[in-house]
Amino acid sequence: MTRPPGLPLDRDAGPFAPPSAITRLRETRPVSPLKFPDGHDGWLVTGYDAVRQALADPRFSSRQDLGPQHVPYEMPSMPAGPDGFEPSPQVPGLFISMDPPDHTRLRRKLTGAFTVNRMKRLEEHIAEIAEQQLEHLAECPQPVDLVTEFALPVPSLVICEMLGVPYADREMFQKNSSQIMVRDQSVEDKIAAWTAISSYLGELAVSKRAEPGSDILSDLARDDDLSIEELVGIGFLLLLAGHETTANMLALGTFALLENPEQMSALRADPDLIPGAVEELLRYLAVVDVLFRYASEDLELGGEKISKGSTVLVSMLAANRDPSHFPDGESLDVERKARTHLSFGHGVHQCLGQQLARIEMRAGFAGLLRRFPKLALAVPPSEVPLRTGMNIYGVHELPVTW
Repeated sequence: MTRPPGLPLDRDAGPFAPPSAITRLRETRPVSPLKFPDGHDGWLVTGYDAVRQALADPRFSSRQDLGPQHVPYEMPSMPAGPDGFEPSPQVPGLFISMDPPDHTRLRRKLTGAFTVNRMKRLEEHIAEIAEQQLEHLAECPQPVDLVTEFALPVPSLVICEMLGVPYADREMFQKNSSQIMVRDQSVEDKIAAWTAISSYLGELAVSKRAEPGSDILSDLARDDDLSIEELVGIGFLLLLAGHETTANMLALGTFALLENPEQMSALRADPDLIPGAVEELLRYLAVVDVLFRYASEDLELGGEKISKGSTVLVSMLAANRDPSHFPDGESLDVERKARTHLSFGHGVHQCLGQQLARIEMRAGFAGLLRRFPKLALAVPPSEVPLRTGMNIYGVHELPVTW
């Protein structure tokens, strides 16, 4: 099979499905060689079992400082040779790009803040935040962009309150985090956006250490084992993940339900289906669709020999639709038992805030369905602008009416 260099990105099978080239690869060779634009020979993993195995195997490293970084799509500053970008030094506190024991030390600092019991205690308050935003949405002149007026504010309000970040500063961190998410953004622009957020969080961390409050960043600031630089890295990760992922799930999930009216009707008829529907939407959409790993030694995966130094991409979206694990996985079925999806990852890097995200989505989708029984797209589906050029998938806007 001939294939173009780089990762297939064209959503030619519809706004919710993987690129058809990726689906074909999963059917023919779930662990496939991938030629990167800079000439590097890496791998794309698409089968459910292989993706799950790769995410759990510590030999597939999350570090970015072990060797050259190879990006699977064209970038403005893409090098011409086969050596990729220079390895990135580890960013203090950014434990998502660390391996144990460094990852373990930092993640352990946060486990108490995101326990299931603590999240359950927050559930009522999160529902109140969602209701307030629904009230605001109802007062907006129609048509209205669901992203700016509902999907983005709800998780942003929640994570700002939890971290102790003033919500009034949301425009700065939302704009700059979005810049970082653009795939073909120049390295210089990404560094500028990172610098803006880290400078802001650095000042905030210093003030929290001097006068701690009752928020997560204050709790971390009380820990003398953490440096200010580590506080900044942890804060950046929580702030970015805490609003970008859930916001895109709320907007893209609403789009998916509007495009599957029989599923939306089933949820309206039986709101008890909402928790399971959230899991199904997570499976069906997988907004964090691809993760990077680095082979730290020669190993085997899915019958393929992967050499040390190879960049390995794992596709959660393709794995979540693998018919060997999810029969008829191309269809949205809100009554499906989809809890084994991989949208929150697997292994030591499994999403720390997954319970929080679930609560926000349950409140968000339940509220939208209850308050707006005639919710509809205000534009043809083909005119909804998709975030095909972003590292977290979704929609830029979702114009709706009711």
